[in-house]
Amino acid sequence: MAENETLECVTEHERILQEIESTDTACVGPTLRSIYDDQPNAHKRFMEKLDARIRNHDREIEKMCNFHHQGFVDAITELLKVRADAEKLMVRVTETNRRLQEAGREVTVQTEEVIRCRIQQRNMATTVEKLQLCIPVLEMYSKLKEQLDSKRYYAALKTMEQLEKVFIPRVGQYRFCQIMAENLPRLREEIKEISMSDLKDFLESIRKHSDKVGETAMRQAQQHRTFNSAVAKQASVGHYTKPLYSLNGRTPRHRGCGGLHVLPVQGDRETFENYYRKQRKKQARLVLQPQANMGYGFPVTRLFDLLFEVRDQYNETLLKKWAQVFREIFELDNYSPIPVDTEEEYSLVLSRFPFHDAEIEKQDFPKKLPMSQSVPQIYTQVKEFIYASLKFSESLHRSSTEIDDMLRKSTNLLLTRTLSSCLQNLIKKPHIGLTELVQIIINTTHLEQACRYLEEFITNITNVSPETVHTTRLYGLSTFKDARHAAEGEIYTKLNQKIDEFIQLADYEWSMAESDGRASGYLMDLINFLRSTFQVFTHLPGKVAQTACMSACKHLSTSLMQMLLDSELKQVSMGAIQQFNLDVIQCELFASSEPVPGFQGDTLQLAFIDLRQLLDLFMVWDWSTYLADYGQPTSKYLRVNPATALALLEKMKDTTKKNNIFSQFRKNDRDKQKLIETVVKQLRSLVNGMSS
Repeated sequence: MAENETLECVTEHERILQEIESTDTACVGPTLRSIYDDQPNAHKRFMEKLDARIRNHDREIEKMCNFHHQGFVDAITELLKVRADAEKLMVRVTETNRRLQEAGREVTVQTEEVIRCRIQQRNMATTVEKLQLCIPVLEMYSKLKEQLDSKRYYAALKTMEQLEKVFIPRVGQYRFCQIMAENLPRLREEIKEISMSDLKDFLESIRKHSDKVGETAMRQAQQHRTFNSAVAKQASVGHYTKPLYSLNGRTPRHRGCGGLHVLPVQGDRETFENYYRKQRKKQARLVLQPQANMGYGFPVTRLFDLLFEVRDQYNETLLKKWAQVFREIFELDNYSPIPVDTEEEYSLVLSRFPFHDAEIEKQDFPKKLPMSQSVPQIYTQVKEFIYASLKFSESLHRSSTEIDDMLRKSTNLLLTRTLSSCLQNLIKKPHIGLTELVQIIINTTHLEQACRYLEEFITNITNVSPETVHTTRLYGLSTFKDARHAAEGEIYTKLNQKIDEFIQLADYEWSMAESDGRASGYLMDLINFLRSTFQVFTHLPGKVAQTACMSACKHLSTSLMQMLLDSELKQVSMGAIQQFNLDVIQCELFASSEPVPGFQGDTLQLAFIDLRQLLDLFMVWDWSTYLADYGQPTSKYLRVNPATALALLEKMKDTTKKNNIFSQFRKNDRDKQKLIETVVKQLRSLVNGMSS
């Protein structure tokens, strides 16, 4: 049995050792625990078995090492030999790499240089190509400058034309070409001015030497005529014909001033020719005009008197014609600011009327100009009148100063009589409302500002300086100021008339026991009308809007007071007074809302102070204070006249109708009735004291 147990134990230990050798160390625990769970001496025997197994493994390892030791030694020996060769190889590789890097550095530098040279070469080729395009432009521009400096303007214009049409378009993308293109119009304008100056100098020279030129021309004409007569006589005798030539053997040719030949290129030939013809006509008129002491010994004073009388009649005819023109302009005007939607429309208006406003110019389109359409039309027609008057005055052969004086006097008549009359009639027309009157005031303001431009206009066409001692001034300023004052007065009148129309709609129930608790409808409509009207008035110049607002409030206050004190009104109840007080409160609120800017403090509210103190006296029934403080400057009811208070109190004293306040006093408090009678007596004594 013991041998069997030993055999089994050995077998078990062998199994455990194999399991330990082949199993992961993490799973060895259960295996080792089974050793301790077996027989008592199993642990000792297992350790002996384990030691024997370890010794066997050690012997096998030693055999293995002995077997491979010589090969390991040989490998180490070979490795040491290779180590020396590897170090030599490393040195050679390092040296080779160094030489390669040095050689490559030169190649890199040379390559970069080649690339840079290629870029420079390409840039140079491009530059040469562009310069070949630009050099002709610069040469032409330099040529243009030389031609201008040498005063060869015709050639300069031709060069300028080639620059614009041929050369600059080729290289227009360059900045210097853009600058050239911008300078060309300025240079062309300079040439135009210089040409005009040359033309003026030429005409001046002709004027100075006209007598010599005429003498020479007449002499040559006589010689030419004599020569032609002789040739014609020879031809008739000898049947000989020969073309006629001028005296110098050449065909005559027209010569003008040095600047005339640039006209076709400039495109201003018509302008220069018209100016030339006009000046030559003036020179001819001056040369051919006889002196005053030459009408052939006959007196011409009566003739000139007749011409002046005809001139006056002609001016009267013109004034009548332009009066109709002005009336038609005013009839067709819509009396609203001029709308302009585009820059072209804005420029068109400015070409007809001198208007400048920095704020409006900054605004975006569409925008509105403050004046109506009639303003530029009136301004244009005044200029047309001046032209028409000038056309007749020039035929009188008077001096420039006299013509200037005639034009100014005629224009003054047009402004002070014709236009002023048309404006006054327009303002008085019944269909002209408040909005139209406001626009008329604005229009006359702009026309007044434009009068100085009319002065300049007359000065330019007569060439008479405005600083001349005898120069007549235009009276347009007073004309438009008078029209504006008339329009302002009409505004105040129409505004008060409109207030009266609303007042007539008032329908108070004077015997009402209590108020409605809200303001009357007619008064709210009136306040809304005033508020919208004064918004339009803000465009008026100066203090017109403030004056109109104060006038309207005073008129409204006076009308309400008259309504309350109307002799036709026999009875007024306390309820009616309360209702009337609500309406006055709305008037005061309107005044305090600053319907027109510019009033200081409660200035506008003072228009209703008389009504306010009167109503407060009756609402509070503060007769003791009124009678005690009467006549003192610090009185609370300083603005209440005793006669006014007595008249209203008499209306409230009537006891013959229902709902009268005194009927209740008589029933409830007879002492108060006596007090009222006492107040009436005291008021009458104050009134009598004032009248005596």
